[in-house]
Amino acid sequence: MKQTFIIRNNEKHLLLFFAGWGMDETPFRHIHPAECDWMICYDYRSLEFDTTLIQAYSKISLIAWSMGVWVMKQYPSLPVSQSTAINGTLYPIHETEGITPSVFEGTLQGLNEQTLLKFQRRMCGSAADYKAFQTIAPKRPVEELKEELAAIRQQYLSSLPSEFVWQTAIIGDNDRIFLPDHQEQAWRNKAV
Repeated sequence: MKQTFIIRNNEKHLLLFFAGWGMDETPFRHIHPAECDWMICYDYRSLEFDTTLIQAYSKISLIAWSMGVWVMKQYPSLPVSQSTAINGTLYPIHETEGITPSVFEGTLQGLNEQTLLKFQRRMCGSAADYKAFQTIAPKRPVEELKEELAAIRQQYLSSLPSEFVWQTAIIGDNDRIFLPDHQEQAWRNKAV
């Protein structure tokens, strides 16, 4: 996993963000939260997390998006003050609580430059949002993204259930990757 500081001013508060699959820091560089340092985590070919980078912080606010929600489950003991999951679940490959296995496998097996653009278009929802996203799209090669997706599958299938407890889950009405009804099923009985 890559851990990149977008803002590092030695503040006491850290905004820690676990991005979705296929991301890097590029789409998030324009976000400048006030009075906190800001770190983004991405590239889940490895789930190794360097905790020494966050030891100095007295307050850590965690936000995870899409596949980052599942990745965070690997670290149930991170000392976070608040946690928010956005448009993701603890089940990245699941018939009713994540991405259906056939869709996940189809994305992995068919991934190339053209299908990546289709995925991004689907992720954005509208032509206007897609056009805007292309100006800040991640700069990672498609072969690397395919390796990441295969690693996520392998790591998920060989992992134990999560012990991490999310305080809040936000479900977008129009998410086309983690379908809203799958998210609602996954977060039933939780603060959504």
